[in-house]
Amino acid sequence: MTPSLVSIIIPCYNAEAWVAQTLESALAQTWPHKEIILVNDGSRDGSLDVARRFEARGVQVVDQPNRGASAARNHGLRLARGDFIQFLDADDLLAPDQLALQMAVFAEEGPDVLVSGLWGRFSRDPAQADFVPQAVAAARSGVEFLQLHYETGSMMQPGAWLASRALLDHAGPWDETLSLNDDGEYFARVMLAAKRLVHVPSARCFYRSGLSTSLSRRSDRKSLLSLYRSVELTVTHLLQADNSPRTQAACADAWMRVAFEIYPDLPEQARTAEQNSRALGGPRRPMPGSGRFQLAARFLGWRLARRLFR
Repeated sequence: MTPSLVSIIIPCYNAEAWVAQTLESALAQTWPHKEIILVNDGSRDGSLDVARRFEARGVQVVDQPNRGASAARNHGLRLARGDFIQFLDADDLLAPDQLALQMAVFAEEGPDVLVSGLWGRFSRDPAQADFVPQAVAAARSGVEFLQLHYETGSMMQPGAWLASRALLDHAGPWDETLSLNDDGEYFARVMLAAKRLVHVPSARCFYRSGLSTSLSRRSDRKSLLSLYRSVELTVTHLLQADNSPRTQAACADAWMRVAFEIYPDLPEQARTAEQNSRALGGPRRPMPGSGRFQLAARFLGWRLARRLFR
């Protein structure tokens, strides 16, 4: 019986320094039946030239004008022939057995589950990656995952997920209006559509962080608006799936966290976020920030403290 085809979709924008290593990690997968699709999203560096060198080894390289990572992923999905989909950013890496370990779960559970693995942060040397267990890994449903995410601040890196094409089609495409936290909103829909979540800690991926060019580090107005909108959408998805007191409390924390993140750059949206938090009972968790911030917030209010300790 022919093993199921897994499509590895890699959106690429200005990743010349790292994309070769990323492609090598995809090619090194021990899962025998895979295709690799790299979508160059209008890179202005040598990323496309580097990627083209891998075409002789079976990598499908396509080029499009710069439209954002979500649009690149949607393009890759349209081209993908696999029954299972792995998204991989152009600066991240997969351990050689990641797909094989995760595909074993689907052999037992069927295509309706969503499978995750362990991820570790690194900056230059993946051998130095720091694998810190995340509280969300214990979740067995999308609702529980999002509750834990908002309660603890823990997360799952996009490369850690493996999903069936059928599940992704049911959840719908990536939202191309989003940039910052587009993956959070997308996988919220996927996990809420899944029958259950399964975590495989032996399946590892490597998350390159600390880069000055990383989208997650951006704080321009467009990115902050995307963060606000992604939280708004995700909270809506979650409350529609479950309106329990625990979920309301988690969503109240989420709204207050985003108010902190976008203030003072987006004062109107921060005000609305705080109002939404209070409508759900108010935050249970303290805002992120140093001890000095917490002390100042107690006496001066969080807005002034945020301005003082940015």
